[in-house]
Amino acid sequence: MTEYRARFDADISFVNGGGLHAEAFRLDLPSPQLTEAQIGELLVRHLGLALVGSVELSNLSVVEEAHRGSRGAGAEASAALNTAQRGRLVDLSHVISEGLVTYPGLPAPQITPHLTREASRDHYAPGTEFEIDVIAMAGNTGTYLDSPFHRYAGGGDLASLSLDTLVGIPAEVFRLTDAAERGIPAAVFFDRELAGTAVLLHTGWSRHFGRPEYAHGAPFLTEAGAQHLADVGVAIVGIDSLNIDDTESGGTRPAHSILLAAGIHVVEHLTALAEVPVRGARFTAVPPRVAGFGTFPVRAFAEVPAAD
Repeated sequence: MTEYRARFDADISFVNGGGLHAEAFRLDLPSPQLTEAQIGELLVRHLGLALVGSVELSNLSVVEEAHRGSRGAGAEASAALNTAQRGRLVDLSHVISEGLVTYPGLPAPQITPHLTREASRDHYAPGTEFEIDVIAMAGNTGTYLDSPFHRYAGGGDLASLSLDTLVGIPAEVFRLTDAAERGIPAAVFFDRELAGTAVLLHTGWSRHFGRPEYAHGAPFLTEAGAQHLADVGVAIVGIDSLNIDDTESGGTRPAHSILLAAGIHVVEHLTALAEVPVRGARFTAVPPRVAGFGTFPVRAFAEVPAAD
C-alpha cells in the first residue's frame, strides 16, 4: 500500500504566549487527500502540543514516502480500537413521541414550539436559525427511573441521586419470557450473588408497548421478590413491563415501597433486554438533576463486552 508524507514549514502560536517555528518538517499522512487544516491538526497531535492558538503552514507538498511512525497518522484506527474495547451499546429505552401513552390514565406528552425556525430568523444572522420546543409530560413517560421521593415525601429526589449508583452498574439479567405466572417470586434470584448489581427482569412484555394489551396481564415483581432484592443489597431493579408492581391487585405497591425505602432505584418500561447477556454487561440509566421531583425518563442502555 502506498504511504504518504507531508513536507512544509510551520508557524505555531500558543494562547498563553510564545510560538514555535519549523522548516522542511515531514509528517506521516493517513491519506493524501487531507486539507491543510487537517494536516495542521495532525501536526499538533504528533508534537503533543497543548493550548495551541493557531497553526499556519507554508510551502506545503505531499509526496509518496514510507511512514516513519508519526503520532496521529493512525487516528482512525485508534478510534475504532477504542470503540471495540468499549464494547457494544444496547439501547434499552422506548422512543418518546407526542401522544405516546405509556401508562393508562397518565397524560401523553405534548410537544409545542416556543420558537420556530421561521421566527428565529428575525433574531439571528442570515442563514442562522434555531428551533426551541416545549415538552409537557408526566415524569412517568417512556422508560423512566423512580427515585425514593416518588414514593416517600422525605425520600431522595432526582437531584440527590449519586452517579455512582446510576452509571456502569454490573447487570444481572433474568430471562422470564416463558414464566407460567405473572408474579416473579424471590426464589428466582437465589442462585446468584446480586449485591450492588442492576437486576434486569426480561419478561418480553415490552413487545406490547404502546398498544392497549400492554396494560393488562403484565408481569410484575412480587413482594417477596422485592424484599429479597432489598435484603441482598442490589443497586437497581429494572423491568420491561407496565410496572414493577401488580397494578391489577388494588392500590398496594409493595415492590415500590420496599425497593425505594431501601434506596434502590426502579426503572420501568425497559425494552430490548433480549440483546443483553445474562451477566457481564453494565447498565446505565441517568435522569436529569431535578429538585423536588421523583420520576423522570432516562436513556437506559447496557454496555456489552466485545467478547459477547
